[in-house]
Amino acid sequence: MGHHEIPLSRPSITDLELNAVIDVLRSGRLSIGPVLEEFESLVAQRCGTQHAIGCSSGTSGLHMVLVALGIGPGDEVITTPFSFIASSNAILYVGARPVFVDICPKSLNADPALIEAAITPRTKAILAVEAFGNPVHMDSYARIAAKHEILLIEDSCEALGSSYKGTKAGSFGRAGVFGFYPNKQITTGEGGMIVTNDDNLADACRSLRNQGRAVAGRGSINTGSAGGSWLHHERLGFNYRMSELNAALGVAQMNRLDELVAARREVANLYTQRLLGITDLVLPSTDAEDMSWFVYVVRLAAGFTRDERDRVIQGLRMHDIGASDYFPCIHLQPIYEQVFGFREGDFPIAESVSQRTIALPFFPGMTKREVDLVGQTLELLIAREGLNARR
Repeated sequence: MGHHEIPLSRPSITDLELNAVIDVLRSGRLSIGPVLEEFESLVAQRCGTQHAIGCSSGTSGLHMVLVALGIGPGDEVITTPFSFIASSNAILYVGARPVFVDICPKSLNADPALIEAAITPRTKAILAVEAFGNPVHMDSYARIAAKHEILLIEDSCEALGSSYKGTKAGSFGRAGVFGFYPNKQITTGEGGMIVTNDDNLADACRSLRNQGRAVAGRGSINTGSAGGSWLHHERLGFNYRMSELNAALGVAQMNRLDELVAARREVANLYTQRLLGITDLVLPSTDAEDMSWFVYVVRLAAGFTRDERDRVIQGLRMHDIGASDYFPCIHLQPIYEQVFGFREGDFPIAESVSQRTIALPFFPGMTKREVDLVGQTLELLIAREGLNARR
């Protein structure tokens, strides 16, 4: 997608971020340094967890958690088909099998009753995704996991700053994972963060991100093994480290997190006010008392087709307004169809929602004028399609 007058997303970068990165460049220490430690401390404090482990992406964080928890071939992990594909790909990385369950049409998160029904003797974990930052049902997933003595892994990549019933996103399960891609609540350019209260899990992930080197001391970033050798590797690990440059961005953004979350909430409120009168749109909603908005995704009312939705998206783009289809169902991605034999109709609620979603431009600092322009254009495109008249 090319340049748009109103882009789909835009990171909020100020002099605070620019100066933080310049300071790291001037320091000469670009990796495995104190800035990452500071970033990790800020995230752990925000989530109320004992540990935070910075890594190269949310995807790498999910991968390391699954490895560290010993999930592998022959194991099943229950998850949602309505998510970015990385949440399920991480399960495939370790040789386990993703077991999808359908979603709730309001929260867009996995249906707790269907999760419990899907548990088998091979089930080792629930990998729960907070769709678009919505933490609803996370308490139910935690109860189910405890009841059946399986693990809860929280994919919070879209939910930094959210909470539900007094519990912070990322802290419901054995581990939570955040992502910091440029369209997220905060960005490090590329990057992720694991949060956990499990000391052994934290140490394992610190080792895994650093090529399997031993951890020199709990809570520290090791420069080698306990014996001091950079070339000593205790386990099969990965190059999943976060650089000091990325961490510097993260520190600056964490210091602005409340501001950024509030700005996103304001844009979401502007959209809701502007779009309420469009009868053929279903607006996002949440029962969470503290929602940190990742994106603002509407959907056409039931009965509209994917082709009709796609024409609306193309029309928005032609008017220099960024738009996208969040999210195509994972089980209908070619690789999942080929490997597992999934077909249309397997998860009808997720499929029905997915074929009608439209992600609208959403970022801090978006003005009322821009929101009004998006709303007006969207309304005209729906009318032009004849959708209102047909219904």
